[in-house]
Amino acid sequence: MRHRGTGEPMEAEELLPLVAKGDRQAFEDLYGLVSGQVFGLVRRVLRDHAQSEEVTQEVLIELWRSAPRFDPARGRALPWILTLAHRRAVDRVRSVRAAADREARAARRGEGPPFDQVAEAVEAGLEREWVRGCLGRLTDLQRQAVVLAYYDGYTYREVARQLSVPLGTVKTRMRDGMLRLRECLEADFEDPAPRSRT
Repeated sequence: MRHRGTGEPMEAEELLPLVAKGDRQAFEDLYGLVSGQVFGLVRRVLRDHAQSEEVTQEVLIELWRSAPRFDPARGRALPWILTLAHRRAVDRVRSVRAAADREARAARRGEGPPFDQVAEAVEAGLEREWVRGCLGRLTDLQRQAVVLAYYDGYTYREVARQLSVPLGTVKTRMRDGMLRLRECLEADFEDPAPRSRT
């Protein structure tokens, strides 16, 4: 955890500008600082644990990408981050509700699923496939640490206990794993053609 000159840990306002410059340690510290609150807010909106984990992951990846947009003159960092999380959670609720409504209308008319529903399902499947593919490019320890922290909601200390490795090792693997995931996802986003698995 990065500290100020006074020895106190840095707050989100101080970490976000560093994250915007690609500072790995700052992102790791910010993740540890806000991930629990992001998950808690998302869970209150969605009420579904698995979907809440997915949306929390999306929010934290978005935070890594959108950190340069944070303007401290317009407000504090944590409310800004939680606003991103709330919007993403509400978007998921609307998407699920709209899909259920379309499916119900199609069932009443005796039709198969409409094209846009199929397209959304395919797009969501591709996104999950991209994430799975990128996770597959991490080392075993990086992948285990990221999965335990993001999908299972463990703290760094809990991950260290689960994997029987020192806390510092977990922090390093998480930081490196998140950076490799970011690079992989950005590369796939820029060039979404499927890659052959060898």
